[in-house]
Amino acid sequence: MFVMGLVTLIVGVVTLTAPVRWSFIIMSVSTVFGAAAAFTVPGLGGASVLVPSLFLLFFTARLFAAYGEGPFLAGMAPWQPGFFLLVLTAFGIFTAIFFPRLFQGVTQTMTVERSIGTHSLIALVPLRFSSNNITQTVYAVGGLICFMTTFAFFRRNGAPSIFINGILIVAGINLGFALADIITYFTHTDFLLGFVRTANYALLTNAEKGGLKRISGTFPEASAFADFTLVLFSIVTSLWLGGIRSALTGTIAGLLLVALILSTSATALVGLAVVLPILCLQSFLAARQEPGAGRPVLIVSILASMPLVIFFVLIAMPDLAHNLRDFLDEMLFSKADSQSGRERFMWNAMAYQAFLDTSGFGAGLGSARASSFGLVLLSNIGIFGTLLFAIFVGRVLLTDTRSGNPSSRQAAAVVRAAKAGFITVLVSAATSGTVYDLGLMFYILAGSVSALSAGTRQARAGYEPQLGAIGDLR
Repeated sequence: MFVMGLVTLIVGVVTLTAPVRWSFIIMSVSTVFGAAAAFTVPGLGGASVLVPSLFLLFFTARLFAAYGEGPFLAGMAPWQPGFFLLVLTAFGIFTAIFFPRLFQGVTQTMTVERSIGTHSLIALVPLRFSSNNITQTVYAVGGLICFMTTFAFFRRNGAPSIFINGILIVAGINLGFALADIITYFTHTDFLLGFVRTANYALLTNAEKGGLKRISGTFPEASAFADFTLVLFSIVTSLWLGGIRSALTGTIAGLLLVALILSTSATALVGLAVVLPILCLQSFLAARQEPGAGRPVLIVSILASMPLVIFFVLIAMPDLAHNLRDFLDEMLFSKADSQSGRERFMWNAMAYQAFLDTSGFGAGLGSARASSFGLVLLSNIGIFGTLLFAIFVGRVLLTDTRSGNPSSRQAAAVVRAAKAGFITVLVSAATSGTVYDLGLMFYILAGSVSALSAGTRQARAGYEPQLGAIGDLR
């Protein structure tokens, strides 16, 4: 077991006796450690069990002891988001067990080849059942459990301030490790962060681009850091637009934006180009539904002033504009011609071919990799599984943005922020998602939206069983 695994065990045991609200905050914080293995499983080729996955067990145990089974079952109420996630997960497990054997050898897929003691490598191999089917199944089940547990927490607690505190703490820790990554790189002391970089992945933590250090923080590479930071940026910015702790959320959102730019990740820039208009639209719609809930005047002012600012920069600082053009060319426009771009294009081509060779059924959960989440779904779980996932996403996004507590403007802002983060995960995955697992933050956000939204509370009210004495524990 690694150092972070031991720390997780200690914190998990303490959490079992701590106030319930701390379990959610710690669960959220654990998602920062995207390259920290708690331990490895030799029987699965040295596959890494990450810190968030280990702590999820303690998070679930603490909430089950506090609230009983009622809120967990309520999260699976028929035709609600959790119900479709349950069906999707069950179908995914079925495909992981049977499809690699049913279609064995009929196609080739890009998959992870693990070997104990060395980092995993991605290779093109004939379709067969492998440890990847097992690990992705475990991650899928973990995602379902995370959704149910988060839903149970907010179903019984209903305190949006805990969500806000958790996200701000996560953002602060993420920024702290980003700064530490830069400092240790230039002082040649990057070994100091070795305790959070223990996963059996190919780690690209010492790269530069455009003369800047590519920030990876606690993640295996800059693009993974950018994906996670972009989600935090969307959530915090949405809270700021909603007028929630404006001074603090505005400052943290600005720092997250700087970190995204300094990460030199194409995913970050493309994601920002998509996410910022979504946040603006969300703010305008919020202002129409609840006067004073958004900042439409501020947004319009910023948008109107941007052409003037750009014009001023081009006239007053031509050298800066030239350097910026070269920087963007290296990050974005030349990306497709790079070795990485060609490799990812091949991944997508092989994933699509696997989808065709299996007649649209998919090769089984965990059998294929791609560089776009849409192709990941089609190549792994086929048309039916992709449809189930789309229904789940639609049910989450179509829940009433107003809070289940109509008098709480803060709760409504939290629902909007969680939806913004949920959408951002999908935006990032659409351009760079390689596997079915979208990370536990995705399911934390989905569970939060489902529990705090007004549109789902009445549907579940009659479905939740009565709680006994164990459910009254806090």
